Amino acid sequence: MARSARSSATRLLYTLCSSTRTTPYGSPVPPPCLSPTTALLRLRPFSAGSAARVKEEKEAWWKESMERLRNIGISAHIDSGKTTLTERILYYTGKIHEIHEVRGKDGVGAKMDSMDLEREKGITIQSAATYCTWKGYQVNIIDTPGHVDFTIEVERALRVLDGAILVLCSVGGVQSQSITVDRQMRRYEVPRLAFINKLDRMGADPWKVLNQARTKLRHNSAAVQVPIGLEEEFQGLVDLVQLKAYYFHGSSGENVVTEEVPQKMEALVAEKRRELIEVVSEVDDKLAELFLADEPITSTDLEEAIRRATVARKFIPVFMGSAFKNKGVQPLLDGVLSYLPCPTEVSNHALDQTKNEEKVVLSGTPVGPLVALAFKLEEGRFGQLTYLRIYEGIIKKGDFIININTGKKVKVPRLVRMHSDEMEDIQQAHAGQMVAVFGVDCASGDTFTDGSVRYTMTSMNVPEPVMSLAVSPVSKDSGGQFSKALNRFQREDPTFRVGLDAESGQTIISGMGELHLDIYVERIRREYKVDATVGKPRVNFRETVTQRAEFDYLHKKQTGGQGQYGRVVGYVEPLPHGSPTKFEFENMIVGQAIPSNFIPAIEKGFKEAANSGSLIGHPVENIRVCITDGASHAVDSSELAFKLAAIYAFRQCYTAARPVILEPIMLVELKVPTEFQGTVTGDINKRKGMIVGNDQDGDDSVITAHVPLNNMFGYSTALRSMTQGKGEFTMEYKEHSPVSQDVQMQLVNNYKATKAAES
Repeated sequence: MARSARSSATRLLYTLCSSTRTTPYGSPVPPPCLSPTTALLRLRPFSAGSAARVKEEKEAWWKESMERLRNIGISAHIDSGKTTLTERILYYTGKIHEIHEVRGKDGVGAKMDSMDLEREKGITIQSAATYCTWKGYQVNIIDTPGHVDFTIEVERALRVLDGAILVLCSVGGVQSQSITVDRQMRRYEVPRLAFINKLDRMGADPWKVLNQARTKLRHNSAAVQVPIGLEEEFQGLVDLVQLKAYYFHGSSGENVVTEEVPQKMEALVAEKRRELIEVVSEVDDKLAELFLADEPITSTDLEEAIRRATVARKFIPVFMGSAFKNKGVQPLLDGVLSYLPCPTEVSNHALDQTKNEEKVVLSGTPVGPLVALAFKLEEGRFGQLTYLRIYEGIIKKGDFIININTGKKVKVPRLVRMHSDEMEDIQQAHAGQMVAVFGVDCASGDTFTDGSVRYTMTSMNVPEPVMSLAVSPVSKDSGGQFSKALNRFQREDPTFRVGLDAESGQTIISGMGELHLDIYVERIRREYKVDATVGKPRVNFRETVTQRAEFDYLHKKQTGGQGQYGRVVGYVEPLPHGSPTKFEFENMIVGQAIPSNFIPAIEKGFKEAANSGSLIGHPVENIRVCITDGASHAVDSSELAFKLAAIYAFRQCYTAARPVILEPIMLVELKVPTEFQGTVTGDINKRKGMIVGNDQDGDDSVITAHVPLNNMFGYSTALRSMTQGKGEFTMEYKEHSPVSQDVQMQLVNNYKATKAAES
């Protein structure tokens, strides 16, 4: 017995001395070199000192794990090479074993474009999440779309990232969507690197792009690399910090060869390095001291200064390369590790719901209570997949978590890490990581905690939809699937709205542009096998009267048995401008010409008649009906008789009241670069708009106009083509106002033609 006890103690000692432990967050910790005595001491009851030591050790585990973590996003203008760059990063980090192009001949398509539609069109529609390991660091990457129609995907990604890479094309330079993305990065205070891509293309000029970034984006930036040759002579890069030249050999540029700086480039490299030091020393005091004292600046001094300035968002280092030609990607990855912050270096705020939304700074460590944000939803093969960014605490499989926005308590049935559309099961995750959970019902932007705190993360900025379409399923049987698809897309995408037009009975979908809505209609067809017809939505016109008109109508019908008899006399007139009600009815009869119990039926008849005017069948507004006299029959008068009399009386006098059609007028606010101001104002006039204001905001003109909604269809596309994609506009309903005579004639004729076709 004693021997077995002794041997089990020895076994325990051996385990303590030699085993490789893992931290509570999964990362291995090297085996501690403990002597048996130390190990025995470890087995003794805790003293206060040993408790503190264990706490320190625990802290050291997560500190190391957090410092070796980067959450980055890759954003840029359309076709700047974001997805291609991500593909190369995954290849060099060993996450994928062969490279496929976005529009490659092999038809496979890039890893991150997992949707069939993305591969066909060669564009990114959804932001895709993945992770990889580079030099012992874990890098979580989100590849985002470049189209302005999918801007919410970029917003969602930037909301949860600690750093970003802004990709710029060396030929196209700073383009419209680069400006939008940069504006979003500023809004979410994301530190960033710039990567000037496509240096192998004809007309590549990285220095022109760098100057554009300084002037158009107002970046305080400088190059940290100089290219060796450009266009077809692009061979490699010189690192200005380490003063080394990098060449990329091998079939996919996987072998990075480090050499000395070429002799012919020494003067240029010295000049650019001095420029880099000058720009950084303007925003970093430590480097400024060395620079002003004319002391030699080592590569370590410079690297640390660039990191401090980048994390503080005072400087943007500019990297260069060509992702397609496999050059410059590995140094960019090194730059991500060297210059972008780890989760603990970024301060995140939550709002405490118990203290009237007071701002609370989150520690960003695994020690505190769990706080996680659902930033993206996706319908996966196994139900709803919710992407979470954990800001504080730990989440484990099987834990109960509380949705603060709805108050619901939910269990985490399955926890996974995403690699585009593939997933890897994990048992737990800690602060700073991005994971996905299954079977948790929520909306995007909801906050989850472990129940000990009631925090919500500040919500994301959701732009208002600018365009609507009418959709309906072709076959009646597929209505269930159709509404299921619309409900799902609404939950996944906050910019996609669904409404019902009460007048036409049509389902109206609204979104960020024509491409946005087209993609959803196509997804309904592919993913739910429902063919939908898409029409231009019916504009909600109204009708009204412009002058007083008398009516005197007798409704008499004699059949076998009880007949119908009712006579109404009175007038209709327009309501004064700005009146709170749209329809008024007044009984001005003196005496009992019509028994009072029939008056409500008369009012009902007039209201019913006003629901559909005789010009184009739209509701009649701003009208007052007064009844002054009438007649009734002791036997034949009934509620129905008087209701019909009122309907026919309204139709009889309606034409005499000179009716007009009212159309919805929108208040449109445009923001366009000043050079396009003339073209845009000319187009507004062509659309029968009235310009009411024109202000200057920096390099942009802000134009306010009132434009009829009927003339605004397709405007988002027209504005983009007029302004090279740099213009943006918002539109909201202002009022209904009368249409011109020619438009009224055209609308009436169209209405008559459709009526004739129906009959």
